[in-house]
Amino acid sequence: MYLNIYKLSKVQFSAIQLCRFSTKVISNEQHLSNDTNSEKILKPERKSVVPANSRYIYPEFLPDPKMQWRNSLREKLERMDMIQRRKHIDIPEFFVGIIMAVTSSNLHAPNKSTRFVGICIQRLGCGLRANFTLRNIVKHVGTEMKFQLYDPTVQKIEVLRLEKRLDDELLYLRDAPNEYSSYDENMEAEFLPEGSPVPINTTLVKLKPRPWRARWERKGMKGLADLELEERFYNRAEELATPWEKYDLMKQYRKTIPEEEQKEIFAEVYSELHEVEVTRKKLKRKRVFVKPNKTI
Repeated sequence: MYLNIYKLSKVQFSAIQLCRFSTKVISNEQHLSNDTNSEKILKPERKSVVPANSRYIYPEFLPDPKMQWRNSLREKLERMDMIQRRKHIDIPEFFVGIIMAVTSSNLHAPNKSTRFVGICIQRLGCGLRANFTLRNIVKHVGTEMKFQLYDPTVQKIEVLRLEKRLDDELLYLRDAPNEYSSYDENMEAEFLPEGSPVPINTTLVKLKPRPWRARWERKGMKGLADLELEERFYNRAEELATPWEKYDLMKQYRKTIPEEEQKEIFAEVYSELHEVEVTRKKLKRKRVFVKPNKTI
């Protein structure tokens, strides 16, 4: 009888000890979980958020939408090469309609380099094949220069006036008077406050009399003034117009990259591009800052 009571008391004692130990463990776990939750609240996780306008700032990082030109391995290798190239040269944000200056190496020039200033009238291509065209009037002659964006001979790209135009292409400047394409070769850069939106230039270009290089009345350009044509030209333009194409979802899908794929590409690339921009801004601040001399 006494032995049974003693055994039972032993069992009860061990059970009480186990209960105390388990309550301690649970309380410690709750304490740790509360600490971690408080740390999460105080120090939230920083995730690299890709801005929504990346496809306008870095359009060349998006691949060709035509399926016959797609190759995932080649596209990934090209993106790596483009990032490495951006570490050596500052490629600023630019659009069609801005005034730029490009310095490129030239073996036949006295200083082994040439600088061309002009307005960007076209931007095409993707990947390492991305290119843009500048136009200016040099000695009363319309002159255009086409540059490959990632060409190793390009030494410097400067944005002298950041602005947008009403159209995605300004090829009609070839049929416009010289005053619309004339820019000083020694033009100084115009700086905008950081974070301010890109201004839109609403200038309407008046073309020279016909003949023109294209049927501009059929293009639907917003930046052109009244073309002053006969009524038959506008009637023919209405006959050939295709206003239903803006509702053709399959045609739009074939001409663009799906949004999911865009997010995947920029999520892969943006962190490195952001680091390059941050380091470049730090270097610029160091160059601008001049340490004052101590005066007696």
